[in-house]
Amino acid sequence: MKMKKIMISVAPVSAADTHIDPVAIANDVYECYRAGAAMVHLHVRDAHGALTPDLALTQETVRLIKEKCDIIIEISTGGVSNLTIEERCQPCYADWAEANSLNVGSTNLGDAVYINPIKDVRFCVQQILDNHKLAETELFEVGMANTLRELDEQFHFPRPLLIALVVGHPGEMPATQAGFQHLIDGVYDNFKKEDVIWGYTEAHRTDWELMKQALHMGASTVRIGFEDSDYIAPDRCVAHNYELIAEAAKIIREQGMEPMSASEARAMLHI
Repeated sequence: MKMKKIMISVAPVSAADTHIDPVAIANDVYECYRAGAAMVHLHVRDAHGALTPDLALTQETVRLIKEKCDIIIEISTGGVSNLTIEERCQPCYADWAEANSLNVGSTNLGDAVYINPIKDVRFCVQQILDNHKLAETELFEVGMANTLRELDEQFHFPRPLLIALVVGHPGEMPATQAGFQHLIDGVYDNFKKEDVIWGYTEAHRTDWELMKQALHMGASTVRIGFEDSDYIAPDRCVAHNYELIAEAAKIIREQGMEPMSASEARAMLHI
């Protein structure tokens, strides 16, 4: 039997980080790549960690990463901020970005409200597709699966659709197996299984149990990194993302699966 392969995406920068060091990020991402990560997920931030439409620091970070390895570069169009949708979509125009995250609805995230009105969503979809980027849609609630289907009927996304099922933020889908299954059911209520590649993202993760469950529920991707959690065990945090990626890769192998290389992930996603 052919062993199933899993794409590990690393999201290396915490939203609480107030010092963005391109060299340190690039070195950590390279070690993540060596440990099994095939994609890196970055937001466009200034030197103090604030979201910005200025791509300069992100471009420098990506340049340093690409000098070291061929990891897939995904740049987010999201994050809680006061940026306009035009400002948020600046990474869609960068020739060094291969993928963009896509958010298709609004939700509470702790004390913040993540605002994505449908007119902004449509604008973002158009920019991603016009610039031939891979869209990774982040679903925080099951109704967003219905919205994604409606957008697909209008815009006709290339296949496969890459979907990240996000759980664990206060105010959105809880990080439980039942909650995760609810999101999966919502995806399959709207799309054929063969048209979708879906994965696991857990905010505020403290252990690996839900990731293990997600793998056995059919996940093909997992996102790990300081953007979501720096916990390697319930009582221990780590100083580097690569420690988390190495642990995730070990768990994937223990589940009878194998981490994908970047080239294998590009082939799966038709990048």
